[in-house]
Amino acid sequence: MKIEVSGKKELPKDFVKIAFDPKVPESRFAVGKNGEETLVIKSPEKKDINRRKFILLCRQIIQEAKKHRAKKIAVDFSDLNLKSAGKKTEEISEIAAENFEMANYEFVRYKNKPKEGWNFVEEVKVIAENQNEKNIEKGIKKGQIIGQEVNACRNLGNTPGGDMTPKVLADEIKKAIQGTGIKMKMLEEAEMKKLGMGGILGVSRGSAEKPKFIILEYMMSQKEKPIVLIGKGITFDTGGLNVKPENYMSDMHLDMTGGAAVAHAMVAAAKFGARKKIVGLIPAVENMPSGQSYRPGDILKTISGKTIEVANTDAEGRIILADAHGYAERYNPRLVVNIATLTGAAGVALGERASALFSKEKKLSDRIFELAEVAGDPVWPMPLWEEYKNDIKGNFGDVANLRSVGDPRYGGAIHAAMFLLEFAEKFSEWAHIDIGPRDTVNPDELLSKGASGVGVRLLVKILEEL
Repeated sequence: MKIEVSGKKELPKDFVKIAFDPKVPESRFAVGKNGEETLVIKSPEKKDINRRKFILLCRQIIQEAKKHRAKKIAVDFSDLNLKSAGKKTEEISEIAAENFEMANYEFVRYKNKPKEGWNFVEEVKVIAENQNEKNIEKGIKKGQIIGQEVNACRNLGNTPGGDMTPKVLADEIKKAIQGTGIKMKMLEEAEMKKLGMGGILGVSRGSAEKPKFIILEYMMSQKEKPIVLIGKGITFDTGGLNVKPENYMSDMHLDMTGGAAVAHAMVAAAKFGARKKIVGLIPAVENMPSGQSYRPGDILKTISGKTIEVANTDAEGRIILADAHGYAERYNPRLVVNIATLTGAAGVALGERASALFSKEKKLSDRIFELAEVAGDPVWPMPLWEEYKNDIKGNFGDVANLRSVGDPRYGGAIHAAMFLLEFAEKFSEWAHIDIGPRDTVNPDELLSKGASGVGVRLLVKILEEL
């Protein structure tokens, strides 16, 4: 999509002007004051528009344009410049462009192109009469980068599991980082054996697809310790020998969206020219049942030396992330943020509106909560009390991958986070974001069905602000 700023209100004839009216019953075409074709969108009253509603309004512009098959549209920035949505012109422009891009996305890779062509908005002209055009252009450029990287993450998530193997995920990330200054290394199975990554190797045993441990490094600062982002990359999760029920397996190609979010947040930061040290670690694995699969009751030794007692092979994400946390220690990071579609229990607790946030550092948790609201990737903090540690003690290994004391149905998201904390004790600042509730789009988000790209926007803000 092309988004450009114009100081003139005169429009080319093939552009449709967007107008807003809270009183119309529904969006409709009309003739504007100067005779131009105008799409009047039913909108909230200006006084009622907060940041979240502004995001939806920006998406509504694109959705209504697509509904009426308007390829080129024009929006007056004075209609969008709502102080309740953002403090600065640049910030408002960024939000608008980001959500224009996200709303214009559809996953059409496996569809035949219709005779009339794909229904996408091709151009948006932002009319900025008597406005600071440079600030608007700067915000639009940044917003487009973020929106495009969110959509790139959605592309990876929407790709079926048969076409998105660990190797393919690594290949796609390698393409995405070209020209960004991000360097990529990859550990193969033999190298992981030498390092003692028994968690990753154990989970991968049942699949014909070999595991990949993807390492992304963006070292644009010599002064500070790095931020390490860790993303779960289960490219398809059957549950292993503890196979999932039929209704819970169809979306399991989305179990790698934490890893995809890490990669594309780093790409966005690199495109902004961030002067920081950032490391991304993505263990990419398939969890499949076969005669070679790891079994309930197995004991897996991780890179840190701690052993994991496998209570259930469908709690595999935390096992591979244990090795990733152990590998992260070599970077002596100042901050580690782990993001994963880790539990269905987080969705049971929070519904489908927010991801679950865990950290023992309250200041860090509070700051991430604030940044999540700004980014449009909301989170909600959950407890990580020391008492929960007793629930995951192993009988024969150091730690169990499910609750070993009491009923494992209760507190699943918390116990998963506590499990990860067992492997993050050496980090001064650490947070875990369980995006299990938010991996797919909700119907009222005004986005196309499928992967949501959750986490990219929040991770970008974390990289910028922390």
